[in-house]
Amino acid sequence: MFQGIKTLSLAATLATLIAGTAAADYKLNLSTSQNSQDPLVLAMESAKKKIEERTKGEVKITIYPSSQLGSDNDVIEQIRNGANIAVLVDAGRLAPFKKELGILAAPYLVDDYKQYAAITSSPVYAGWVEDMAKSTGLRLMNYNWFQGTRQMFTKKAVKSPADLKGVRVRTIDAPGWVATVNAMGATAVPMPWSEVYSALQLGAIDGAEAQLTGAYGIKLNEVTSDLAFTNHVQLFTGLLTSEAWYQSLPENLRKIVNEEFAAAGDEATRNTVAKGEEVLKKMKEGGIVVNEVNVDDFRALVPVVYQQMGLEEARAALQPYIKPAQ
Repeated sequence: MFQGIKTLSLAATLATLIAGTAAADYKLNLSTSQNSQDPLVLAMESAKKKIEERTKGEVKITIYPSSQLGSDNDVIEQIRNGANIAVLVDAGRLAPFKKELGILAAPYLVDDYKQYAAITSSPVYAGWVEDMAKSTGLRLMNYNWFQGTRQMFTKKAVKSPADLKGVRVRTIDAPGWVATVNAMGATAVPMPWSEVYSALQLGAIDGAEAQLTGAYGIKLNEVTSDLAFTNHVQLFTGLLTSEAWYQSLPENLRKIVNEEFAAAGDEATRNTVAKGEEVLKKMKEGGIVVNEVNVDDFRALVPVVYQQMGLEEARAALQPYIKPAQ
């Protein structure tokens, strides 16, 4: 009888270990360059709570803001090497893996951020996502996290493309972003977001293109004097993870993860729009000068970006889904 009890105890222990190992497979680390008070990170916190509650702890989420796991490009490499991470990235960083997805971060693709919903619910977009997953092992889970509209923060007034001549402007380290800034008249300087404040402070760069909430989050208004509303990119981002990790989730857990991350993206978008108005007021009160520009002057310069990046066909494929701004 003792032997039987011992055997049952051993079996129970093994079952616990196996269950623990299986549960460990569902741990996911979320990485973002934004700080802990950014609307995107707050939405991540909301998703973490809901996912862990709905999965009864089978999926565990840990959030790493402020590039704690490395720059976005470094984190993508970690994911490609099998790390159980999801990183919030723009489509410009996805272009090396699926060229067509780069269109989502292209300049003046749309006039209003609300137009993206029709694009990312289109069969064209869905096909690109599946192709990337199959060919690279990278899974784009969603693309509905709006970070804001990109503007020019500089140390001198910018009212036209001519004013950007010779101005060294930080941008995202991805070919499409570099091409966009150069086309607009500036000299693009790609560098990690975490280095931008000190680079401006030390004079290594003369400006940075960024969205309002992100800029305020690292206090760009302290090291720049002018803000030009160029509205050159409606910056959406999405959660990119390992296809292997994603497919390892049982279907019921995958459904919960998809639903809650999509809901968090919508929450982040709403809060980003509201926070943008709030921080703009604070930056103006702090002395930053807002320069209104003729957006069409900048828009006229960017068709070359689509040519250089080989995105003209992708743009044409999306046109039926780009509905007029309301």
